[in-house]
Amino acid sequence: MRAWLLLPLLLLISMAAHAADPCPQLAQQTPSDVATRIAAVACREHLMWYRPFIDREGRLANAPMMEAESSLLSIGEDRAWQRVARYWRDSGLLGAIGHRRGATDCLYASATGPQAEACRGFVVDTPWSAAFISWVMREARVPGFRGSSRHFRYVQAAYQDPSTNAFDVIDVARAKPAVGDLICYVRQYGRLFGHEGLLPLLRNGTGLDMHCDIVVAVNPGNDSTAYAIGGNVQQAVTMRMLPLNRNGEFWGGLPLRIGDGTLCAPDNAAACNMNRQDWAAILRLKSPAELAKLPGYLPPAQDAPEASPEKQECCVNCVVGAGVPRCPAAGPQATEPTANP
Repeated sequence: MRAWLLLPLLLLISMAAHAADPCPQLAQQTPSDVATRIAAVACREHLMWYRPFIDREGRLANAPMMEAESSLLSIGEDRAWQRVARYWRDSGLLGAIGHRRGATDCLYASATGPQAEACRGFVVDTPWSAAFISWVMREARVPGFRGSSRHFRYVQAAYQDPSTNAFDVIDVARAKPAVGDLICYVRQYGRLFGHEGLLPLLRNGTGLDMHCDIVVAVNPGNDSTAYAIGGNVQQAVTMRMLPLNRNGEFWGGLPLRIGDGTLCAPDNAAACNMNRQDWAAILRLKSPAELAKLPGYLPPAQDAPEASPEKQECCVNCVVGAGVPRCPAAGPQATEPTANP
C-alpha cells in the first residue's frame, strides 16, 4: 500500500490514542442508571469550574479558578466561593460543621456584605472535598449513601454495613475502576497505610484524613485512561487522569506516594507527581439490582467537632473582614535552623 494511503488511517489511530475528555458529552445527559447519573453530575461541576485537570503524568495542567475567587463560574450565577458554600448547604452538612466560624453565614450569604465575607472565610479555611462528594451523591439520588464532612466516615459506613450501603470497600490494587466508583487515598504523611493499614481503622477506628475522587469514565475512545473528579483538589473541582493497561487495570498499579517523607522540590521532581498518593481503597458501586433494594439518600452524618489541626478556629490564608483570627506564628524553631537530633 502506498504511504500516502496510510496517512488517514494513521491519523485516526493517533486521534484514538489521545485522551478524550468524557465530560462535555456526559454533562448533557439525564441518565436513569445511578452510575451514569453520578458521573454526569460530577462532570457538570467540572465544566463549571473551567475544566482544571491533572494529566496522566501527575502534572497540574490547568487551574483557571480557585475556591476563594469572586469571579463567576462558567455556568449559572454562582461565584467560586458561593458554589462551595452550596455544596455544604445543599448536601445538608452545614449543621455538621456549624461550629466553624462563618459556617452559618453561608445559609444566607449573597454576593456582598458581612455575611458574604464570613462565609467566604469559612470556605477558604475549611476542607470541602467530602462535602463535594456528599453533594454529588445527593444530586444523583444515590440510594443507601449517608454523606459526611469527612471521607473516612462514609468509607467506614460502607465497610461496616455493606448490606445497606451503595458501595463495597475493596482493595484498590485488586480492582478495575468503573464509572460511579470512588477511588480513595489516605492523607497522613510520614506513614503509608495502603489497604491493609486502612482496614483495622475501618473496623474500629475513630478517624483518619482521607480523600476520594469519583470515577466518571474508564477508557473512553479506547484511550487507556481512567478519569476521576474530586472537589477541593488544588482548590477547585478538578479532573484526575490515570493510565490503564489493556485489561482496564491501573497501569502498574496506582502511583504510590514516596514513603520516606521526601517532598516535591525542584531537585526532586520524582516526588512531584500529584497522582502519587497513598491509595488505599475503591468504593465499588453496587449493581443496579442491588441498588434498587436500598433506601433512598440518607440524612447526612452529623459528626461531632474534633480538636484537630483541620478543625482549628483560626486561618492561615485569611480573608479580610471574615472575622476569623490568624493562626499564631510558628515558634522560633520553625524559623531558625536547628541541628538534627
